[in-house]
Amino acid sequence: MSDVFTLRGPVKKERPAPASRTAPRHDVLGKQLGTVTLEPSIFGLEPNVPLMHQVVTAQLAAKRSGTQSTKTRKQVHGGGKKPFAQKGTGGARQGTTRAPHYPGGGIALGPKPRKYTQRTPKKMVRAALYSALSDRAALERVLVIDQFTWAEPKTKTAVALLQGLNLAGKILVVTTREDNTAISSFRNLPTVKTIDAGELNTYDVLDSDWVVFTDETLLTAKEAN
Repeated sequence: MSDVFTLRGPVKKERPAPASRTAPRHDVLGKQLGTVTLEPSIFGLEPNVPLMHQVVTAQLAAKRSGTQSTKTRKQVHGGGKKPFAQKGTGGARQGTTRAPHYPGGGIALGPKPRKYTQRTPKKMVRAALYSALSDRAALERVLVIDQFTWAEPKTKTAVALLQGLNLAGKILVVTTREDNTAISSFRNLPTVKTIDAGELNTYDVLDSDWVVFTDETLLTAKEAN
């Protein structure tokens, strides 16, 4: 009796469908105006942790200046003649005091200027950002303000808003270039960071406990395409 085996191809793991999530919407005084339905393709994904780690690592590496430099034995001064005679001392022969084992000598295999940047495709950067936003949305840490209509910049006004919204921890406020009053109001608060909507990135989202958008800066299906 022979056994019959059926050959099957690799089983593809289906990605879960984006979840539908909402975020509370408030005015600049802290009064709740209702809720906003977040774009599922941006805020409803299953977070890709390895992807976010890779993008954040590349982002932090790009911040390194890479200007550290040490001198080799060719670049240090001194050592123009033998420190002592070739023979008769009982010690090992030496040709120059610029050798690495001498005080003030050159550094062997020391760091030299280099670039630490890593190549990350735009699609990868965008996917990591959407994963980070989806993670904050799943934790219900995304909030929307209709618009910043403060007449003049005041730190006291910004503090009153955060207290009215019961926000604690690190807060990332996504603004536009026209929100100068809000940017100046949040500037002196050590736990608040403002960022332009066009510069929103994975690291800053993951480094914050709350992400605050406005009606104008909230990512929609237009940005997902």
